[in-house]
Amino acid sequence: MAGRSNGPGGDRGDFGEEWARDLRVQFEQLMRTKRLTEIGQSRANRSRLDSEERASPSPNLRAHSAAPSSSSSRPSSSYSQGHGHTSPALPPSYSSLRNFPKIPTAPASHDKESQKFRNLLVSLSQTPTRYENPGLLDEALHVIPLDRIYSEAEEESQVLEASAASMGDGRKPEWGYQDCVIRALLRWFKRSFFTWVNNPPCPVCLSPTVARGMTQPTPDESACGALRVELYECSNQACGAYERFPRYSDVWRLLQTRRGRCGEWANCFSMLCRAVGSRVRWVWNAEDHVWTEVYSEHKQRWIHVDACEEAWDNPRLYTEGWGKQMSYCIAFSIDGATDVTRRYVRKSEHALERNRCPEEVLLYIMQEIKVLRRGNLSKEERFRLEKEDSREDRELRGYVVASITQAVTRIVPGSSTPSASTRAQPIASSPSNDDQKLPAEQPGRQSGNAEWVAARGENGRRNQQFQDPRNPPRR
Repeated sequence: MAGRSNGPGGDRGDFGEEWARDLRVQFEQLMRTKRLTEIGQSRANRSRLDSEERASPSPNLRAHSAAPSSSSSRPSSSYSQGHGHTSPALPPSYSSLRNFPKIPTAPASHDKESQKFRNLLVSLSQTPTRYENPGLLDEALHVIPLDRIYSEAEEESQVLEASAASMGDGRKPEWGYQDCVIRALLRWFKRSFFTWVNNPPCPVCLSPTVARGMTQPTPDESACGALRVELYECSNQACGAYERFPRYSDVWRLLQTRRGRCGEWANCFSMLCRAVGSRVRWVWNAEDHVWTEVYSEHKQRWIHVDACEEAWDNPRLYTEGWGKQMSYCIAFSIDGATDVTRRYVRKSEHALERNRCPEEVLLYIMQEIKVLRRGNLSKEERFRLEKEDSREDRELRGYVVASITQAVTRIVPGSSTPSASTRAQPIASSPSNDDQKLPAEQPGRQSGNAEWVAARGENGRRNQQFQDPRNPPRR
């Protein structure tokens, strides 16, 4: 690493962009050299075994050396090649398999868990298709104060353009005009339009209510997508009235009620984003949360948006802010489905075990949904989406590389811990410079009362473990 200007011994005394680039190059060179050494050793071992076989007339030796070829369908390893005469049936080592790509594989007929997970994901993939209803989009446009939204967006866009121009280096504004439209829509939706529900008030005396479990939906509630209904009793014994809280999934109905928890918030907000012309994704998390992603043409990538928290482009909010551990984060759009877990889970300590199905099966399910959604598109449109998929895959893999780089940085011999101001500066190789907040800057969960948040384990550094048996965690 000699000659780097921003290394630990450089003028700045911290880890800069050139140091990170040098580290990456050296790491790649090290892995390349190691791989070439393994290949050379493997070839040498094969040549030695072949020469021994030719030199020895013993039938026992020939039979012994031919034994591994009976399982030639299995991958070979440098260990088995060098020690074939002692344990020819050993499984291939990890080093011989780690570079093999995972091949999408359909779930086996006897694998009930994988079949169940596939059916769940295919069912969830229907959610964003409802946002394409012209009548629903027209109704949404009547609800949104378009003059206010576009006025705020225009003002913010002009400020960003002026700020970029003042730098004098020809840089682009931080966000484009359509991004500013969604940001204005997010503020209005959170502050003026939708209401969070913990326990709904009594419909008679407006006193607080107590949860009494679940009840069956009425035909009208079922018609609006309420598969379950929460039942609450007034805490005022003189009243004793009951309040029903249907968990609607029909977006048209949510435009009327304008209340709910994260499921209703994400569903309604995603549709409103679609109504103002943005491409949207509805993101499902296996640990009971949902949110939105909006595609930024300006940034050429998908942007994390959580209406409940009024969060914009902060994908590490859940793990480093809420202290949430996650296993699966799947983004569904009108164009297919994508596993975006790597965008939201950057460190191993925040990752839960992914045991719903094998990874090869998950790849197959993602491709299956994409084929289903893109079947009627033109060849040019499919090609455009495939290029977009490749670009996003590079971005997601970049998050893994950035995480490894940070881990390596901590163990570099003779290195000192960078200052807080240095850590706040993103490395150039990082795929996204817009979500690089320090853990201390990540807010805890804002939506929901303290007991509800604590029961879900999403109170971050507050971490007050509280569980009220009368109010189990609900999405």
